[in-house]
Amino acid sequence: MQSDIAARAERWQDTLALLLSARSLRMLLLGFSSGLPILLVFSTLSVWLFEAGVKRDLVTYFSWAGLAYGFKFVWSPLIDRIPLPFLANRMGHRRAWLLFSQLCIIAAMLFTATTDPANSLTWTAYGAVAIGFTSATQDIVIDAYRIESAPPRMQAFLSATYVAGYRIAMLTAGAGSLWLAAWLGTETYNPEIWQTVYRIMACFMLVGIVATLISPEPEVGGDVASDKTVQLKLFLAFIAGVYGMVYIFGEFPGTPKDFGPFAKLGFNSLRLFASLGVAGLIIFVLAKIKFVPGGEARKSYIEPFTDFISRYGKTAMVILALIGIYRISDIVMGAVANLFYLEMGFSKAQIATYSKFYGLIATIAGGFLGGILASRIGVMRGLFIGALLAAASNLLFAYLATQDANLNLLIAVITADNLSAGFAVASFVAYLSALTNVTFTATQYALFSSIMLLVPKALAGYAGSIVTATGYPGFFIFTAILGLPVLVLVYWAGKLAPVDDGQAK
Repeated sequence: MQSDIAARAERWQDTLALLLSARSLRMLLLGFSSGLPILLVFSTLSVWLFEAGVKRDLVTYFSWAGLAYGFKFVWSPLIDRIPLPFLANRMGHRRAWLLFSQLCIIAAMLFTATTDPANSLTWTAYGAVAIGFTSATQDIVIDAYRIESAPPRMQAFLSATYVAGYRIAMLTAGAGSLWLAAWLGTETYNPEIWQTVYRIMACFMLVGIVATLISPEPEVGGDVASDKTVQLKLFLAFIAGVYGMVYIFGEFPGTPKDFGPFAKLGFNSLRLFASLGVAGLIIFVLAKIKFVPGGEARKSYIEPFTDFISRYGKTAMVILALIGIYRISDIVMGAVANLFYLEMGFSKAQIATYSKFYGLIATIAGGFLGGILASRIGVMRGLFIGALLAAASNLLFAYLATQDANLNLLIAVITADNLSAGFAVASFVAYLSALTNVTFTATQYALFSSIMLLVPKALAGYAGSIVTATGYPGFFIFTAILGLPVLVLVYWAGKLAPVDDGQAK
């Protein structure tokens, strides 16, 4: 008995040591860098747009600016295969891309800070898309860096510290920006206040740059293309594919005005997949005519996918389906969260204090709980618990929507929701990391995280229309129901393909 107690105590000491290791602390800073931009194209931006007089439906459409997170797999092969000129020789392949993406994020934030959505909504949209694209690029590199810099047994702990840093950044960009806007603001809309907020947020990206400069280049990684001509051709093939995708998407017939939100989702999904098909066809043709060497095209775009299929066989489709809808409940709900708080009658300062601050504490607690439990009870069990909590917490919002504005009730609901979200995300990140082959780290993880966001983000764009059709209580119940198939898929995937997660015995 005493030997068992001593052994358990030693294991928990090892757990604490891993959480406080230099790798975990570096991942905390990189998580901050990853989490800072995302709210600047989602909830924080939605408050700016709301104050500028933009209609609710258009506000939620802006969540599509984050679709770059859902298409990371398109350009992730470039990040895996092409070293950046000048920087790669001095910093290493991963760190060079990381620094470059962070500088681009700062530039995108500063550009957005020059716009006013009340008078130039299109330019604000361009800025939001630029932030989304550059931030998604940074995420590709950070995810690859995290997986390559530590063995599987550490991934759950790195996931926990990554989520903690990510959520602290979301507090900074969410509550911090709202507090700042409220402190600088007046009762009337003033675009200069929000422009100042975005400039200050750009300064906080220096945390990520410092983290990049003090982090070592990982020793494990995949092949890079060494021939400069091949690198250039791969890049040009990517540009040609993107141009084809954007052109077809723009030329596709517009959505009929009499379509409802779900019909619009189906129509625009067809439009999106047609555009992606054209992009893939362009790259295929360029490989066929030898513009891009067949071996390089295969290594960059085909082998990362065939490797995953060969490892998991028919079960791969179950895993991809699970990845595709695991976070659908909280992502779709989150698209209207700030609008819901504002329409309930809460002020920006109250939203910042109660939604963001208390939410941050709960999310960090949930993230560490999810990471630790995933390492103790296994990733699949952690996934199931996280999915169950995420769906159930949305029912609390349905109840909140039927009540008058009540700060105590708001705090309780937000705390429960963020605790479940932190738990689910930490378990999910550990699961995706366990699925990834380090030979194709950036591409495979980008594929997984893209699939994770693609369907939820596409549906989230119609959240405002669904609220208009059903009301807030019906909408929140709908998002909870969306989480039920996730539970079935977690159980199914766990039976067919348990992952090697370094679970403590």
